[in-house]
Amino acid sequence: MDSGGTTSIPIASIANGLPGRYATALYELAAERQQLDPVLEQASRLVAMIDGSADLRTVLTDRTLDIRISRRAVEAVLDAEGFSPLMRDFVGVVANNRRLPRLRDILAALAAIAAGRRGEVVADVVSAHPLTDLQRIQLRSRLAEAGYSKVNIQERVDAALLGGLVVRVGARLYDTSLRSRLTRLHHAMKGAA
Repeated sequence: MDSGGTTSIPIASIANGLPGRYATALYELAAERQQLDPVLEQASRLVAMIDGSADLRTVLTDRTLDIRISRRAVEAVLDAEGFSPLMRDFVGVVANNRRLPRLRDILAALAAIAAGRRGEVVADVVSAHPLTDLQRIQLRSRLAEAGYSKVNIQERVDAALLGGLVVRVGARLYDTSLRSRLTRLHHAMKGAA
C-alpha cells in the first residue's frame, strides 16, 4: 500500500513512526473501502474502552501473556461490542505482529492523520482530572488565541500530574501541571543551596 501521501500531514512525526505506519495503512484501507467514518468512530470508541478498562490495558500490554490468548481476548471484546470486520481484522494484524502494546498509540495516530487530512490540528491534552465542558470551551478559546482555530482535542487523564494540564500541539508543549511546577521548584531550591 502506498503511504507516500503521509508527508503532507502536518504532524509528520506521528505519520512516520510505527504507530503512524499502521494508522496510515488502516486509514487508506478504510478510505478505499468507503468505511472511513465508521472506522474513525470505532477507533475513537476503542480508545475510550482502552482508557477506561485496566483489564483491557493489561491484556494489551502484558508481554508475559501468550499472543494467541491476548488476540482471542481482544477479538472477543471487539465482537461483543459490535466492531466491524475491518476493524477486527486490523486489530488481528496488530496482534499477529506483536504490536498490541502499541494499539492505543496506533489509534491516536489514526485520529491525528484524519484530523491532518481535514486541515485540523491535534491537541493532546493530559489532565489530572477529566475536563469539564467549561474547561474544554476555555481550552478551545486559548488555542484559538494561539492561532489554532481548527483543533481536535484528544483527552487523557493522568492522576500523577496532581493538577493542571499538559497540552501538546504539534511540536509545541505547554506544561502547566503541578508536578512540573514542583519539579522546577525542587531544582531551583537545589541550585540555591
